[in-house]
Amino acid sequence: MRPNGLKLYATCAVLALAALAPVLWPGYVLVYDMVFTPEQPVNAAAFGLGDALPRAVPVDAVVALVTQLVPGQLVQKLALLAIVFGGALGAGLLVPTDRTGLRIVAAVAYSWNAYVAERLFIGHWTLLLGYAALPWVAMAGLRMRAGEPHAWTRLVLASLPAVLSAPGGVLALGTALATAGRRKAWQVLAIGVVLNAPWWVPSLLHDGLSDPAGVEAFSARGENWGGPVLSVLGLGGIWNAEVVPVSRANPALPVLTVLLLGAAVLGLRELSKRLPVWPLAGLGVLGAVLALLAVLPGGVALLETLIEHVPGAGLLRDSQKWVAWLALPFAIGLAVAVERLRARLLVAVLLLGLLPDLAWGGFGRLEPVQYPADWAAVREKLVDQPGDVAVYPLSAFRRFGWNDRRTQLDPAPRYLPGTTVVDDSLPVGGKVVAGEDPRAARLRAGDLSGIGWVLVEHGTPGRVDENLLARLEKVHDGPELSLYRVPGAVPDDPFGPPVAPVVLAWVAAGSLIGASLLWRRLPVGRFAAPRHEE
Repeated sequence: MRPNGLKLYATCAVLALAALAPVLWPGYVLVYDMVFTPEQPVNAAAFGLGDALPRAVPVDAVVALVTQLVPGQLVQKLALLAIVFGGALGAGLLVPTDRTGLRIVAAVAYSWNAYVAERLFIGHWTLLLGYAALPWVAMAGLRMRAGEPHAWTRLVLASLPAVLSAPGGVLALGTALATAGRRKAWQVLAIGVVLNAPWWVPSLLHDGLSDPAGVEAFSARGENWGGPVLSVLGLGGIWNAEVVPVSRANPALPVLTVLLLGAAVLGLRELSKRLPVWPLAGLGVLGAVLALLAVLPGGVALLETLIEHVPGAGLLRDSQKWVAWLALPFAIGLAVAVERLRARLLVAVLLLGLLPDLAWGGFGRLEPVQYPADWAAVREKLVDQPGDVAVYPLSAFRRFGWNDRRTQLDPAPRYLPGTTVVDDSLPVGGKVVAGEDPRAARLRAGDLSGIGWVLVEHGTPGRVDENLLARLEKVHDGPELSLYRVPGAVPDDPFGPPVAPVVLAWVAAGSLIGASLLWRRLPVGRFAAPRHEE
C-alpha cells in the first residue's frame, strides 16, 4: 500500500476512535434500540417465524448464531467500529482521484454527520451498517456497469451488511440500481430480491400490519430555525428530539447546509465527466423527498393509507432514514468541489467542527455497562425449561439505574432462552403507536394464556399488578429481577407465518451468498471452454 493510501486508512481509523473510543471499554452499550447480550438465544422469532412482524430479521438470527462463538460485547464493538471506519473508507475510495486529501474530505463528510450521530444515539446500528455499506455497493454497481467479469459477486458480498435489516436492504438495492445502470437492472433486482428474502417473505406472510398512527409520530422534525426541510437536507431531522446533538441547534447551520449542498452539486457536475453520478444524485433527491413526505401537504394521509392497506409499507414509517441516499452523492460531490476550491483541510475541519458532540461516544451517550448478576441467574433457571416468558412492567423500553437511567429496549428477549413476550406498543409525543404482536395485546388485557413464566424487572418505571403476581409461584427473587412460574400453563399454538416458504427464503439467500464466495475463491476460469485462435 502506498503512503497516501495509508493516510486514508489511518484517517478512517482516527475518525472511528474519535467517535467510539469509550465503546471499547468492557461492557455493553445499551441505548434505545441497541441491545446486545452475552449470548443471544437462537429461536424461531429470530428467523421470522415469531408472532410479531419480523422487524429484527435477519439480524437477530445472525447475531444469535455469532454469539454462540464470540462474546456479544465483542460483536457489538466490532460492529460499531465497522460503521464509522467502513463507511468512511468506502466513501473515500469511491472518489476517482489520486489525491488523498480529497478522499479524506469524502470520508469525513460521509462518516461524521448528523445522520450517523442521531442513528447511533438512538441505537439503529443495523441501519448504520447498511449505510456504511452503500459506498461499497456503489463501487460494485459501477463495476457491473463497466462489464467487469463476475462483478455480481462483489455486489452480493458488499450488500451483506446492508441486508441485515429491511431498510438497509432497500437502501443497498436502490444504490446498486442507480450505479449499475439500466442494462444490469434485472440482474441487480434479482440479487436484491433473493438477498432480502429472509425478511420480506415472512413480512408478506404475516397477518399483522403496522399502525398508521406511527406516520405522524415518526415524521421528520426541525432541529433549528431552518425547519424540517433544511434539517433533513443537512442529513438530520430525526423524529426523536432526545437523540439530537446539541450542535444541531447552531443558528449558522441552515446557511452552511445550503452552501455545502451547493458546493456538492458543483462537484457532481465536475465528477459526471468521470463517473455516471447523476442517477446516484437522483436517488439522493428521492431519499430527501421520502424523508420529508410526512411533513409535506397530504403526505401523512398518503402514508397512512399505504401502511393501513399494503403489507410491508410500514418501512415508510420513520421516513427520515431514507435521507441516507443523499449522504453519498453529497460526500463525493463535496470532495470534488473542494478539489476546485483548493480548501481540503478547511472543509474537513469545518465538517468536524459542525458536529463536535459526536466525539467520545457523544460525550457519555454511548457508555458500556455490565448486566447485574440477576440476569445470568434467571437465565440459568430458564435453560431447558418449557414455556414462554412474559415481561413486566408492560413497556417496550426501560430506564434501569444500573444503566444510568438511559432509555433502552428491554433486553429480556435477547438475553433469556426461549421465547419472550414484551409489550410492543410505543408512546411517542403523547400518542401511543399500537404494537404488532397479538400475544402482547393479550398481556395488556391481563391474559396470561400460553405463558409459562412471568419476569418482573425492578428499578424501571411502570406498575405491576400485585393481584396477578399473587396467583403465581415465585422461583427467583433478586434485587433486579423476580421470576414467577405460571401454574398449569398450556403452550399456545404457533401463530407465525408458514415455515416452508420462510425456510426456502433463507436457503435461497444463503445459496446466493455461498455461490458468490465460491466464485471468488475458486479458479472458475479454468473450467471455461478454451478460445481458439482464428
